[in-house]
Amino acid sequence: MSETYTPDFPEAPQTVAPAHPNRQTLDLLARRRSTVAKLMGGPGPDPQQLNTLLRLAARTPDHGKLFPWRFMVFEGDARERFGEILEARLREIEPGGPEDRYTFERQRFLRAPLVVAVISSVTPDHKIPEWEQILSAGAVCFNILVSASAMGFAAQWLSEWYAYDETVAKAMKLGPHERVAGFMYIGTATEDPAERPRQPPRIERWSS
Repeated sequence: MSETYTPDFPEAPQTVAPAHPNRQTLDLLARRRSTVAKLMGGPGPDPQQLNTLLRLAARTPDHGKLFPWRFMVFEGDARERFGEILEARLREIEPGGPEDRYTFERQRFLRAPLVVAVISSVTPDHKIPEWEQILSAGAVCFNILVSASAMGFAAQWLSEWYAYDETVAKAMKLGPHERVAGFMYIGTATEDPAERPRQPPRIERWSS
């Protein structure tokens, strides 16, 4: 069941304790697992839950306080309209393909009740390196995965071909220094995903 609890967000310049020992959080991280979009159904987050989810996602390291990311939400009929753009673009770059391939593109965003695009929005020629700004957007994506899980939703972080297509970027009205960090599919799992094999951490200890 999805969680409607709204956490207590601190406001600047309030001091915030950096450590919050919490075994439930450790268990959540230990069991965090993406759910593939095709195994999602409704409901997705309601407006209040989505607002909470994105506020949680924004609590990410951000050197220079640049907020080098923004959100683009696809819900309701907008998912199908965006799918029509994907279908038309695929017909341009892969003409004469099987019709079921084009149909899949048209229905791609219908796999989940909600899709959030995290847009990496870099400030060029800034003292904060562009790489660090991009990493901040990636951290936002992961925060969405964890926060969605804590709220009782399934989520998957995808990019796929359309994240790198210039025509699709124009349809999304991305700026010259913007790119998609991830399309976050969010919904309710129709079945629990199996755990996948995990490798132990690769650890080295530096010595001079």
